[in-house]
Amino acid sequence: MTKTGILATFLTGALLLGGSAAAWGQATPITIKFSHVVAADAPKGKAALQFKKLVEERSNGRVKVEVYPNSQLYKDKEELEALQLGAVQMLAPTISKFGPLGVKEFEVLDLPYLFKDMAEAKTITQGPVGRDLLAKLEPKGIVGLAFWDNSFKQMTANTPMRTPGDFKGLKLRIQSSKVLDAQMRQIGALPQVMAFSEVYQALQTGVVDGQENPITNIYTQKFHEVQKHMTLTNHGYHAYVVIVNKKFWGDLPADVQAMLTSAMADSSAYFTDLAAKDDEEALAGIRQSGKTAIHTPTAEELAALRTALLPVHDKMKDRYGDAILTAINRALGR
Repeated sequence: MTKTGILATFLTGALLLGGSAAAWGQATPITIKFSHVVAADAPKGKAALQFKKLVEERSNGRVKVEVYPNSQLYKDKEELEALQLGAVQMLAPTISKFGPLGVKEFEVLDLPYLFKDMAEAKTITQGPVGRDLLAKLEPKGIVGLAFWDNSFKQMTANTPMRTPGDFKGLKLRIQSSKVLDAQMRQIGALPQVMAFSEVYQALQTGVVDGQENPITNIYTQKFHEVQKHMTLTNHGYHAYVVIVNKKFWGDLPADVQAMLTSAMADSSAYFTDLAAKDDEEALAGIRQSGKTAIHTPTAEELAALRTALLPVHDKMKDRYGDAILTAINRALGR
């Protein structure tokens, strides 16, 4: 959808909703359009529905949340612009989406093997560094409400991936992140930026050879049905950032803001509990399907891939800035 199309959608919606929050009376509920690009049964989809449930219960009908999964409204290349224009009020894009928006510090979180486990990741996203990152969104007309720490990404392709050399020449889909681009080039792969909603068909038709994603996305999007191999690389941290249009948020009554903040905190806790459990169930589902061979790397294989990818940390410092990486390392006691 073009910028003109997004704006037209917004203007039509604004007329239907009755304008700004200041104009909303008790008889007309405040409507929040919450758009996302993954399946409704993926962790993000379930947490979005949990947020809807909590908000509508706690507001006694004063606030209505409309959840649109699977790129029903906008693809991931369009959704941030739609939010800034006010065509939707809430999103939960991945951390990789903010570099192209001009908030390049977020791309430090795309670095390969930045965290050894999810506990380290949460130390950063749920602490001062995470709060500082969210604050950097406000000049873009966006309020950051929460990080949803998902899991680590895995590699899939139609050929086995056991050594760094096995990635050479593979066309691998990535999100629009300069750090992810550098990561793939570092191991000789050919990065292909593509909307999430287009990945299944691209894999099915051979437009790309493979991709990276957390296991839940691989399973719920059925990527495993059109990929012969998956290697459990755990090479990249994957998370969502729940964001809201700044003007919309600022126009809300204080009590509504407080209720939404509380519902988001509870939905974030729900997401955290869900993510690890769903990851295990999705991996079991892929195994049971028998359509994808799953390779668990040896310690030596993981060490070789890590060694091959770590130069990206230094190569991309000019992109995200040395200060943010220093802050992360300091917070983790490195």
